[in-house]
Amino acid sequence: MNGKLGVGKVFLYIVLGAYAVTTLVPFLWALSSSFKPLSEIVSGSMSFIPKNFTLDNYKQIFVEQEHFPRWMFNSLFIACVGTVLNLIFNSMAGYSLARLNFPGRKPIFILILAVLMIPAQVTMIPNYLILKQLGWLNSYQGMIVPGMINATYIFMMRQFFINFPKELEEAAEMDGLSRFGTFFRIVLPLAKPALAAQAIFIFMGFWNDFMRPLIVMTDIEMFTLPLGLNTFKGQFVSYWNYIMAASMVFTLPVLLIYAFFNRYFIKGISFTGGK
Repeated sequence: MNGKLGVGKVFLYIVLGAYAVTTLVPFLWALSSSFKPLSEIVSGSMSFIPKNFTLDNYKQIFVEQEHFPRWMFNSLFIACVGTVLNLIFNSMAGYSLARLNFPGRKPIFILILAVLMIPAQVTMIPNYLILKQLGWLNSYQGMIVPGMINATYIFMMRQFFINFPKELEEAAEMDGLSRFGTFFRIVLPLAKPALAAQAIFIFMGFWNDFMRPLIVMTDIEMFTLPLGLNTFKGQFVSYWNYIMAASMVFTLPVLLIYAFFNRYFIKGISFTGGK
């Protein structure tokens, strides 16, 4: 029996190691290429150590590419504001569905579940037409408002709050806290694991989004980083050296967010409410 378990563990580690290599090698190659001139990248060599090390690629995107800092600001602003709004509204909606008794609660919950089944591509044209009527095309609110709530995370927060100890809320109510006071001062601080997991996924969704900015944004100064990276690709030549350097800068905020929220993220995935 132990032999079988040993063989199974070895096989599992081999599979995980192979998966780690297949995901890490492209990232290391991109990191290396960000310090190479274009001629060395297109030469076809797979060297991870640059033969002609240069920082000109980073100088080009930060100094000579006048729009890059604005693209980065746009992405950070949209992702940060969108994440904060999602954390507030998704948590409030999930809490109300889990704790409050009000007319239409079950139909609303069923409607939220139905929304999860609708592909995002189906809503692209209606969203565009609505934003056009509101005059929100090529604006921050056109990017943030349609995505400031998410049915997936409303459902997740509802499941979290269903398992949340009612005794804490009852004690807060006895101490004179209102429903809003209990939610913001007692419930939310204790929901850090779920909020952290939600924050990581939502931030990544806004940060990596390409299709929505492509539809909403038309002015080059309003582009986000994914759209901006696409401008380095021309009809006859693609500046892969600049694309690799910009991609490394593009990856950094997500890595920092994950590193900061990692311990809460693990708790959020494994939380059962029996703590």
